[in-house]
Amino acid sequence: MNSKRIPLIAVVLCLVTASMATGASFPLPHELSGGESNYVVQPGDSLTLIGARFGVSISMLSALNRLDATVVLKPGRQILIDNRHVVPDLFADGIIVNVPQRMLFLFRAGETVAAYPVAVGRSDPKWRTPASRFTVVRMDENPIWLVPVSIQREMAEEGDEVETRVKPGPDNPLGRYRVKLSIPEYAIHDTIAPASIYGFRTHGCIRLFPDNAKTFFGQARVGMIGEIIYEPILLARLRDGRIFLEVNKDIYKRAPDPRVVLRDIVDSHKLRSVIDWGEAEVVLRRRDGIAHEIGVHGARPVILRDDDAGE
Repeated sequence: MNSKRIPLIAVVLCLVTASMATGASFPLPHELSGGESNYVVQPGDSLTLIGARFGVSISMLSALNRLDATVVLKPGRQILIDNRHVVPDLFADGIIVNVPQRMLFLFRAGETVAAYPVAVGRSDPKWRTPASRFTVVRMDENPIWLVPVSIQREMAEEGDEVETRVKPGPDNPLGRYRVKLSIPEYAIHDTIAPASIYGFRTHGCIRLFPDNAKTFFGQARVGMIGEIIYEPILLARLRDGRIFLEVNKDIYKRAPDPRVVLRDIVDSHKLRSVIDWGEAEVVLRRRDGIAHEIGVHGARPVILRDDDAGE
């Protein structure tokens, strides 16, 4: 683990108070995942599935491509994609899942080796994905799902057949790959419902798109450390000096006021003069989960040196 990582509570819940009280500066992320690209529609594709694959909301895809959200896509059509996300700068090695972002990041030797959209727990307090540190304790291919009592209870309440054990196969919600965590009853796993990815749709577990689940299963290992964080607002200062802001919905209603948080981060790093506050306000209002550049064009860039990355 990076010895310079930020304590979760300080970042998410006490960010404003701590920095105002001490004047301390905390590290800024300096990297984005994803990018701007074109995607060629494949048979069976929909805006929902494309968004799930790339980590973009349906509303964002619709707006970017000037499409009705219910449009039936024809194979061969090109769709514009913007799935830039700020990479939280927390680990040198391990896994980070940021719940509001609905993204999983994998780090190795100080480098980001993967960034995957995920589905996380619903807004209902019973099913929220917990913010917690964890260790990978087991990895299963074609797992058996032993249905937790809480989910059995929900099945009964909804009038469904109550299942206690689901064998591997096409009806198993865990899919083909499961990475069990040290948090009891929680895992990062495959899914048979790929359209649910990049949503708040689970009973607390973390789902991956099937292709990504297979790749991640080959990248993870027993003993790997990680952390689930809750960070809706991320500001990045790239090495070339450009500044990006990503604002996600505070789905669990746990974070401070986003405008206060942003101003505190900006003031802590003395960046107020190079922020386009009009652009920042648009990003704050939209909360579309995509990283947008908010630096003042023509302003003197703040170039990062190699030894500044962790600050």
